Amino acid sequence: MKKKVMVTAVALTMLVGGYLSFTTVDEQADKAVAGAKTYEATFYVAGMGGHFAKADATIDPNNTEQPIILKGMPGMVNIGRPNTHPTHDARIDANDRNIMFWSTYRPDADGNLHVGKTDLSTGRVLIDKALPPDERATWTGANYCGSGQSNDYFMPVYMGNEGYIDVFSKDDLSHKHRVFFDDLGYGSGEYTFAHGTNSPDMKHFLLSLNLTPDGHTQFTGNTQLILLDMKALEQGKVKKVAEAKITGKPRDASGGTITFRQYYTEDGKQIFQSGGDRGYIIDAKTLEVKQVAAPLPGEAHDFMPTPDGKYGVFALRNKVFSAADEGDVTDGSLALYDVKARKMVGEVTSVCLTCHNAMGMTGSAILCGLDANYK
Repeated sequence: MKKKVMVTAVALTMLVGGYLSFTTVDEQADKAVAGAKTYEATFYVAGMGGHFAKADATIDPNNTEQPIILKGMPGMVNIGRPNTHPTHDARIDANDRNIMFWSTYRPDADGNLHVGKTDLSTGRVLIDKALPPDERATWTGANYCGSGQSNDYFMPVYMGNEGYIDVFSKDDLSHKHRVFFDDLGYGSGEYTFAHGTNSPDMKHFLLSLNLTPDGHTQFTGNTQLILLDMKALEQGKVKKVAEAKITGKPRDASGGTITFRQYYTEDGKQIFQSGGDRGYIIDAKTLEVKQVAAPLPGEAHDFMPTPDGKYGVFALRNKVFSAADEGDVTDGSLALYDVKARKMVGEVTSVCLTCHNAMGMTGSAILCGLDANYK
């Protein structure tokens, strides 16, 4: 008889004997000691179910067992249904923190992708624009994921092949431009899974390309970072500012390095880049890797610094075991990294299975990108 993983409290702490173990917020609070600064934030975590998990959290680096504590059960910000609006992309508007832009990862039944914006204060979808992938996109196994922005434009990155950056007006999400990667010197089939984001001053757009010259399944572990001029991109043009290659572990059955979403620190000096089996901290000016966060307790799909850049929050897909006859179940979790100490802090905190199991749902719960409003 199959047994269901039941979430009995908010914080995921460890894996014990093939089952999930949880402790309460009160139990964890007793173990925290005064010292490092604490943070309060509301996280918006993108999910494949047509919604974002909305998680109010306290980040306490002093709590070396459970540094990220959720305040109650995560809520949901719905943008559609699992078969129409699966999303990887959360991008809060720099001009209005009550507005979040998003894009979808897979086409709906009509073959269209969706780009939209939501009022976070009400949860209401303000605009939902449907559009097909470009006719040049011959591989559509993955679509929008990463995104950047300028003051006036939202710029999701199409991560299929051929890949491109779209430029939409923030006001009405009218489509203005489409920039293909071959304009940058990278042709179809030479890369897989592209992502991007903007610098805080919005002068630059950072594009990352996983280099896969032998095909979509042959990840070399190497990533090309390309810094673009934002003003040119707003006009549908490309102007390289800098370029560099970062290296990792080739992908095999045991895992490996695949870069996904990334963030700049608020001062614009560093880039926190997720990399599947690792995270990178990169000098934003030279694009030189300064630190590698590894090993990780799951596969990293986003890496967001705290406002002061002292810590990074990973969005992870980590495997848990529900029962021997069910095999692996994947959870979506948050985890804390200490930049100065160069190590992970404590255990991961479940965001997805915490909510799914409380609703009586079984099976994996997949996350990808995240964004947050810090208090």
